[in-house]
Amino acid sequence: MGEAPVLFGDDLQGSISNGYHLKLKEYESAIVVGNKTYVIGEFDDPASNGVRVFDKSTREWVIPMVLGTKPNGFMGCSMMLLNNDRILIIKHNTKSSDCVWFLEVDTQFVQEQKKKFGTEVVCWSKGVIGDAERPIVISGPSGVGKGTLINMLMEEFPAMFGFSVSHTTRAPREKEQNGVHYHFTNRDVMEEEIKAGKFLEFASVHGNLYGTSIEAVDVVADAGKRCILDIDVQGARSVRASSLEAIFIFICPPSFEELEKRLRARGTETEELIQKRLNNAKAELEQGTSSGLFDHILVNDDLDACYERLKKILGLDGSTDTTLKTPTEVFALPTEMSLSKIDDKIIMNSENADQKIVLDLSCMKGGAPGRTRGLRMYPADLRTDDNTNGSV
Repeated sequence: MGEAPVLFGDDLQGSISNGYHLKLKEYESAIVVGNKTYVIGEFDDPASNGVRVFDKSTREWVIPMVLGTKPNGFMGCSMMLLNNDRILIIKHNTKSSDCVWFLEVDTQFVQEQKKKFGTEVVCWSKGVIGDAERPIVISGPSGVGKGTLINMLMEEFPAMFGFSVSHTTRAPREKEQNGVHYHFTNRDVMEEEIKAGKFLEFASVHGNLYGTSIEAVDVVADAGKRCILDIDVQGARSVRASSLEAIFIFICPPSFEELEKRLRARGTETEELIQKRLNNAKAELEQGTSSGLFDHILVNDDLDACYERLKKILGLDGSTDTTLKTPTEVFALPTEMSLSKIDDKIIMNSENADQKIVLDLSCMKGGAPGRTRGLRMYPADLRTDDNTNGSV
């Protein structure tokens, strides 16, 4: 199968196929996928939200539901269809750290959303250069010491871990800052985003919604840190069912009697609240230790020993190299380029200079509604003579 035709803007009249012509606006680009032509650009136009679709079978324009975090408006791009289910988009005249995006048009996630909403759906996924450690989900009943263990991790490895900022529909309290303590939002918006699959887990507490979005976890990873999610068993089950690849750890007490002893030793709660916590703890212990939901179960019989076991699970006990990896090189991309493909490598050829850049997709993983990770990008001297057999 040949490459999908790509057209670019500057108010050009472009022939799409079989005599159909579409007029592209400045900085718009178009690519043909089957009977549909996806036109991308004009991100400031509220009527299209950056994407519009021409369906050749009906000869009509469709404005799709656009999910995911869209890229900032850009001054032109190069595009290529991958596996007939997503469009690779390379932004022109930008940095390598923010140039790769994917518009998913027929992936499994998009197909599920089309069935759910009964309309045309596309979804953005940012391409991330390099690897990211898997997030950590830590659960356990109140009083088991999981908060103390997490604080010990944060204190010993402050540059390595971070927390996602949760969303809530409740009003901010005094001195609480939006985006710092919570992402404060209204209920209608959050409910729509939950339906759109943007949340890993959520719950209704005292009439307000609370939840962890995929975007919030990805922001921590984008900052070069490993995200820790301190959530209950119900939330952990939701995360396990999501697209997020995480390590699931359950912390439990040596006995239920010891847990009750620890809760009472706090001396800060009423008997009614203690009984409520104990009832919740029984349910969490039963689910956490018998369902196979968690990858690791740690008994917190001795805090220091439990902490050492936790570090071993995370490869932080000295048995593996935990030195921070050298940051991925960031460099400027050409103003204009053309794309070609050799196996899993995309070759970006500058049209105005003798410069070639390789985008390696061989370790690509993830995707909408989160990030697409594991990409490699580097400047390269490409030779395709008989001695190299077309390899980079």
